Amino acid sequence: MKLTVWTYEGPPHVGAMRVATAMKGLHYVLHAPQGDTYADLLFTMIERRNHRPPVSYTTFQARDLGADTATLFKKSCQDAVDRFQPEAIIVGASCTAELIQDDPAGLSETMGLSIPVIPLELPSYSRKENFGADETFYQIVKALAKPQERTARVTCNILGPTALGFRARDDVEELTGLLSDLGVQVNVVAPLGATPSDIARLPAAHFNVLLSPETGEAAARWLEKNHQQPFTKIVPIGVGATRDFIAEIGDIIGKPVLIDESRLRMPWWSRSVDSTYLTGKRVFIFGDGTHVAAHARIARDEMGFEVVGIGCYNREMARPVRALAKSYGLEALITDDYLEVEAAIEALSPEMILGTQMERHIGKRLGIPCAVISAPVHVQDFPARYSPQVGFEGANVIFDTLIHPLVMGLEEHLLTMFRDDFEFHDDAGPSHHGGKAKAKVEAVVEEAPAPQDDNIIWLADAEKELKKIPFFVRGKARRNTETYATQKGLHQISLDTLYEAKAHYAR
Repeated sequence: MKLTVWTYEGPPHVGAMRVATAMKGLHYVLHAPQGDTYADLLFTMIERRNHRPPVSYTTFQARDLGADTATLFKKSCQDAVDRFQPEAIIVGASCTAELIQDDPAGLSETMGLSIPVIPLELPSYSRKENFGADETFYQIVKALAKPQERTARVTCNILGPTALGFRARDDVEELTGLLSDLGVQVNVVAPLGATPSDIARLPAAHFNVLLSPETGEAAARWLEKNHQQPFTKIVPIGVGATRDFIAEIGDIIGKPVLIDESRLRMPWWSRSVDSTYLTGKRVFIFGDGTHVAAHARIARDEMGFEVVGIGCYNREMARPVRALAKSYGLEALITDDYLEVEAAIEALSPEMILGTQMERHIGKRLGIPCAVISAPVHVQDFPARYSPQVGFEGANVIFDTLIHPLVMGLEEHLLTMFRDDFEFHDDAGPSHHGGKAKAKVEAVVEEAPAPQDDNIIWLADAEKELKKIPFFVRGKARRNTETYATQKGLHQISLDTLYEAKAHYAR
């Protein structure tokens, strides 16, 4: 564990919170000091949930450390059961509380509570949030799932969606409709919206659909081994993956399946895009392993982009992401340090970024358009509208998500290019308000801009001309010009130097 301004994943007990908050009738008792109690902020502000997360804290303080914190934990457990009356509780410790070694699991077993108590052993200093969610869901399934007869109709469970998941709510709805069209009824969705009683019914389904491998694979593998339920290996994000997923369902249920693609608009829209401005653009992709793999395929095979960088932050997905990157002729970037990601993006100078909210900030700093395709996300990535990622409607949504930042980026570039024109400068006023265009008069300032390199200064005329270069290659043009100037022994870049460098690299 390390302190950082931004982080892709929190500690594993945050993953446990995501599972508990997604479910109903389950309560999480967390042994944690005052200061670790930020669950309300995570779920009610970012995800805009209309109820508080089902998490109780012991909230011990420094003065409690010399007393009996174990008794404080037991009291918190009993109070949670009496007040909220859940069907089951999960118990664990935060990363800070882990240091005092009170053993919440052992303490809860001695209490003799009348409901199931599921202890969590989450190594806070070696694993992170997605592991915590995956392990928590696995322990819940392992403790509560009961052997039973299969349903009369062909049914499946959808496993993996949690609170704070990327578009999880809409993905479940879209996937449920897709499965219904294939003649498969959904038995249970878990953990999102499930109760402990629903978890007990999981083995009644014929197979499982693994929607989020990061948070549901351990449970899916346990159900396959102990209840003979196969699970899907393809996540249906994108047109090709959705078609492959449909074929996989047909193989599992043992009969061919057909699907209506009349709502699918993405292939035509993708072909209709002006290739001069949009398709063929160089993209860098970073996020969780599942979404990175899906969007790499979409970017290259369905949108016509060139993938120049691939990486993920969750080390549990490092092996498949490395294999994927190798198949694209690339070396994967596996890191949870956003500064490394920013350095990689700056070095590659892509024309677009597909990433998380971290990469959105990086894109703003570097002037590169970014589309958010993976958690961690912020409030704007929990839209009020229906906005799935999976299935054919999800493919339509993804097309808009990827294309719009490029379109708006081009618009911004054109406005920047013509900012000095008499019709477009800030003093002209909006035309629909009767604004009159006037010639813009500016005082000439000879002060040179701050140097981008320790030994090189950009003169005002060269800096002004540089801003006319399209945003998606401006960084590369700056670096090439500075390299050219260094090779020529120049310490100032004039307009002539900029043109000479352009001619040099065009040969």
